[in-house]
Amino acid sequence: YNTFVSLLSTRTVRCFPLSVASKPPEILRSTIQRRLHSVPSTMAEFSSGSRQIRSAQFHTCYWEDDDSNLIREDLKKRNYRPAQNLILNEKVKELVANSKPVYHLAFGQSPFPVVEAAQQALKEHVHEKAYEPVAGILSLREAICNYHRDLDGLQFCPDNVLVGPGTKELIFLLLTIFNGDVFLIAPTWTTYRPQCLITHHDPVVISTSFETDWKITPDVLDEVLSRPAHHKRNKLLILCNPDNPSGTAYTADDFEGLRPVFHRHKLLVLSDEIYGQLHFTGSHQCLAKIYPEGTILSSGISKWAGAGGWRLGYHIYPRQLRVLQTAVKGAGSHSYSCASAPIQYAAVACFSNSKEIRDYLLHTRRIMAALANYCYRELTSVGVRAVKPAGGYYMMPDFEVVRKALADRGITTGQGMCDLLFEETSVALMPAGPEFLRPEEELTVRLCYVNFDGSKALEGSRELGLSQELSDQFLEEYCPLTTGGIQALKKWVSSLV
Repeated sequence: YNTFVSLLSTRTVRCFPLSVASKPPEILRSTIQRRLHSVPSTMAEFSSGSRQIRSAQFHTCYWEDDDSNLIREDLKKRNYRPAQNLILNEKVKELVANSKPVYHLAFGQSPFPVVEAAQQALKEHVHEKAYEPVAGILSLREAICNYHRDLDGLQFCPDNVLVGPGTKELIFLLLTIFNGDVFLIAPTWTTYRPQCLITHHDPVVISTSFETDWKITPDVLDEVLSRPAHHKRNKLLILCNPDNPSGTAYTADDFEGLRPVFHRHKLLVLSDEIYGQLHFTGSHQCLAKIYPEGTILSSGISKWAGAGGWRLGYHIYPRQLRVLQTAVKGAGSHSYSCASAPIQYAAVACFSNSKEIRDYLLHTRRIMAALANYCYRELTSVGVRAVKPAGGYYMMPDFEVVRKALADRGITTGQGMCDLLFEETSVALMPAGPEFLRPEEELTVRLCYVNFDGSKALEGSRELGLSQELSDQFLEEYCPLTTGGIQALKKWVSSLV
């Protein structure tokens, strides 16, 4: 191995590799000293006319930069890697910071300001600094239960609520504790599979199709769950509703059709409803209402309340799963201890169901609905296939219409198409592909229509009033990067067809 001796000055860094594989410490020491004394005076630090060399500490380097045996073998074999949406977002932000024009349609972050009442509550509780209960403060858990009572007609007990620093953490701990098989729907959010791999689960992927609006159907689910490999095993399905990345939303009829399959296989369902309050018509269907005994409800304030960076989410367990909830809470005590105290107190205001909260949701929903309709209408007008979004921030258009033109240029994958799109139109998109559990060659993408100043759009919507519909002119004025990106996409497709 090599030991590197570095001497630092205001101008220069030099490194001297020393072969010391067979040298005892005293010889190594003398070798280093000789090297130090042979350094030219220009390398030394001068003080009061005398040469002084700063003392150096030398440490043996046991790991090389490419020493991949530090990573678990099962993760390397399964192509584990960081969240690509976050990496892409950082790259795009860097380009924007350098004045590069970008239509950023690749990242799903709320464009709207945090609910004003929560901002004020945070100011009032910024002094809170104690470790709070692992499950969350009682006033917040009670507010969450009351909120779901008013919105969904559900009666939850605060003892069944577990609050954490974002739903990501709570899902991760559930997967860490859960003993059984995990089932994922394709397409689905990019984080579920990596979390499964980290927690030693090999998830079973259930494919959906455009023809079923990217939803699972009872027959397909029953066939997968009935396979011999899953007999006598606990089963957990992770379902996102409304969905990321497709924007599709399950109806009461959809869940009624699935319920007998859930019962027959004693299936646990982690129902990720983080976008539930962003259902465009306000008619979100909470799975716990139809399948209460087997549903773990997952939600938070990141999306509908505009507080993604506040990192606060919650899970509500059915009383039948108290043993599982207790174990997950125990894991929380060994990891995050508690969600941020000031944030918890501030979040109570989000669940007040006050007139301010209702007004906020009515305006933000209608802005998102208008943008979703705009994106869907404009892209499908040039032959792009898409399921019309029902809620959230996303749609998943399929650019199959340009496959031949792309193939003539040697491009056969979704990633290749997105790279070309960015080069030729400055539109940033994420391919659905493997990140969202779709085939690499599929020309579907996740399109996020949230790249605009939500504060100004919210103000404009309020000035206009809820009685007046939002026109294309409104969207072009308040959401120019989103509408501009869609028009650039439309022009690009038209040039290839």
